[in-house]
Amino acid sequence: MRTGAPAGRKTIALIVASCGLTLLLAYFNKARCAGAPFDGYGRSLIFDKIKDSRFCYSDIQYLWLGRDINNHVFPYIDGGITSGGALTGGTVEYPVLSGALMWLGATGAHNDAQFLLNSALLLAPFALLTAWMLGRLAGRAALLWSIGSPLVLYAFHNWELPVVLTSVGAIFLMTFERIPLRRRAIGAAILLALGFCLKLYPGAFVIPLLLYVATGGVGGRELPEKLKGRFDIRGAIAVAGAATATVIAVNLPFVLAGFDGWRASFTFQQKREADITTNSIWYWGLRPMFADDAGSDEAYNHAVAIASPLLVFGAFALAVWLGWRRFQSVGTYPWVAVSGAMLCGFMLFHKVHSPQYTLWLLPFLVLFAVPWTSVFAYLVADAAIGIGVFLYFHTLATNGAVDLMENIVQFGVWGQAILLVFFFFAFLRARPRGAPRSIKGESTAPQGDLVASAH
Repeated sequence: MRTGAPAGRKTIALIVASCGLTLLLAYFNKARCAGAPFDGYGRSLIFDKIKDSRFCYSDIQYLWLGRDINNHVFPYIDGGITSGGALTGGTVEYPVLSGALMWLGATGAHNDAQFLLNSALLLAPFALLTAWMLGRLAGRAALLWSIGSPLVLYAFHNWELPVVLTSVGAIFLMTFERIPLRRRAIGAAILLALGFCLKLYPGAFVIPLLLYVATGGVGGRELPEKLKGRFDIRGAIAVAGAATATVIAVNLPFVLAGFDGWRASFTFQQKREADITTNSIWYWGLRPMFADDAGSDEAYNHAVAIASPLLVFGAFALAVWLGWRRFQSVGTYPWVAVSGAMLCGFMLFHKVHSPQYTLWLLPFLVLFAVPWTSVFAYLVADAAIGIGVFLYFHTLATNGAVDLMENIVQFGVWGQAILLVFFFFAFLRARPRGAPRSIKGESTAPQGDLVASAH
C-alpha cells in the first residue's frame, strides 16, 4: 500500500539542516548556565544562581560533580551505593553505555562548561542521523523532530539522543526488504539491546519484534519455505538470543571489573522515590492521599514501588495482546505500533517522568498519523513541565507565590498523562504519515505497509 510520495533529497537535506540549526539553539540555551568564573572544582558559579529561573539547567552540567566525572574516573569500576541510596566513586545512575558516553564527554574537560560543550559535540551526530532516518521514513513529518521544541529543550539536557537513535535505527533497518527477515530482525534486536544498555526502554521493543518475525512479517509472506507449522519459532528465538547476547556482551566487562559499581546503578533507580522532582502521576495524584509525615512517606513509597512496575508490565501485556488481535484481523503483527504503545505505558506509569523522555516518544509521533492537534497539545503540556517545573523550583527556593507555577506543572503532568493514554491506543490504529520506505504491517488496511518500499 503506497501511502506517500518519496521524500526527495531536498526534503531530507532540509530536515537534517534544520536539525543542525536546532541543535545549535539547544546548546546555546543550556550554555547560558555555564562559563567563567568557576570554583575550585570547575563548577560555573552562575549555574546555581540561574539554572532554574532561566530554565537552562541540564543534567549534563549538574553531573560534572558528584560522580567523579570531573576526576575523569572510568565509570562503575570503583564505586558503589550507600545504604541511604547515595552513589559513591565513579558509579553513575545510568546503564553502562550512557556512563561510557559521560566519561568520553569529560575527556579533556576541566570544568562543567567544557564538559557541556564536549558532550554536545558527542551527542549531536546521533540527533542528525535520527533526523535523516526519520526523513527517509516519514518525509516532511520528520520536521517535528528537527525543529520541535523538545529538541531545543532536551537535546543536551541528558544523554537521550543515542538511545533514540537505537530505536529509530531498528525500525529503519527493518525496512530493507532485500535482507531476509530473520537477518534484519537480528540486526534490529542488536540495536534495541544497545538501547537497553543506554536507557533500558528499547529492550521492551524486542518482544513485538520477535512476534513480528514469528508470524512471518507482512501477511506471513516471509516465513521460511521449509517451516513446519504456522509460526517461525526459531526466528523468534534467534531475535531474542541476539538481544540477550548483546546485553551480556556489553555489560559483562563492567560486571567483572566492578560488580558493586555496576549493580549500584540499578539499585539507585530502585531506591529512587517518586518525589517532587519526578513529574509523575504518582507524586501529583497518589501522594496527596497520604498524610504528611515520615510514616506516610514510607507507605506512599512502598505503594508506588509495587503499583508502578505492575502497571508498566500490565500496559506492556495489553499492548502486545492488542497487537496480536490486530494480527488475527489483518494477518500482520504491527510491531512498531505496539512498541510505541508500550513506550506510552512506560512513560505513564513509571515512577519517574523526566521531561526529556519526550524525545523518546517523538519518533512515534512522526511515524504515525495521530492527529496533529494531539501532537501540538502534547508539546504544550511538555513545555509546561520542561520550563514550568524549573520556574516552580525557583519560586519555591525564593519563597514566592507558588500557586500559579504549581498549576502550570500539574497542567503539564496531567495533560501528558491523558495524551499518553490516547496515544497508547491511537498508535495501534493510526495510518502512517507516509514516505518512501517500508515498515510493514502498521497500516489500518489489511496486510498494508506503513510506507511503500523503496527497495
